[in-house]
Amino acid sequence: MKSIIVPVDFSEQSEKALKVAASLAKDYDAELLVLHMLELSPAIMSESGYVSQEQVVHLIRIGEKRFADFLDKPYLKGLKITPIIKHYKVFSEVNEIAQNHNADLVVMGSHGTDGLKEIFIGSNTERVVRTSDVPVLVIKDDIEKFKVERFVFACDFKEENIHALKRAAEIANLFKSKLHLVYINTPGDEFLSTEDAYTRISKLLNMATLGLEVEIYNDYTVEKGVLNYSESVAADLIGIPTHGRRGLSHFFMGSIGEDIANHSNIPVITFKI
Repeated sequence: MKSIIVPVDFSEQSEKALKVAASLAKDYDAELLVLHMLELSPAIMSESGYVSQEQVVHLIRIGEKRFADFLDKPYLKGLKITPIIKHYKVFSEVNEIAQNHNADLVVMGSHGTDGLKEIFIGSNTERVVRTSDVPVLVIKDDIEKFKVERFVFACDFKEENIHALKRAAEIANLFKSKLHLVYINTPGDEFLSTEDAYTRISKLLNMATLGLEVEIYNDYTVEKGVLNYSESVAADLIGIPTHGRRGLSHFFMGSIGEDIANHSNIPVITFKI
């Protein structure tokens, strides 16, 4: 892991993400690319949407001052940090920055469902997840030392998940964590017999050339299954695949994937299919 992107808005939630990113940067001698996107107020924009150069320069100077204060933290001492300020709040730029800097991970903070906000419902985190080609790690709680001993990755084991499955295996190897692969079997149209489920699972594992075990876990819904299984193995991290701009994968129909990330107290990492 050479570089990690951390989008920040100077909030408490983004500082929680920054702490986790700093912990990872220390473990893997990685560079932190701390990104802030200016949110231009309609009050300073003309009817045509034009913002004068003077106004942009003024906002950048304010942003630089806040950046300096925000990054003056003891846990960042000794780390290689590159502050980046973008003029506009265009979240596809996070992916462009990741590609330009060969970043390996994006770390973001989010509120989750605490009565205030949902992670993926029209949020900044959702926009980054939908456009990022690199894994996105979503952090809610204050974690002093980020360590992943048990990593759960859940998918429907269809062929489209092969890339996400390989990336999850790479992350597990990087973190030196035990990878728990799970297929959630639910009543209804998506139900598979044990034989059919293992046939599908074996096919994907063979394609991915991964000699790993997969557990079939039965529950009433996929969301409950992922969360309950993760709790049962005391997981430190949950991985889910996403389709990016095309929405969540078929496995996570409707808002299931969103609900997993929203309702999980465990950090969640997404992998684009």
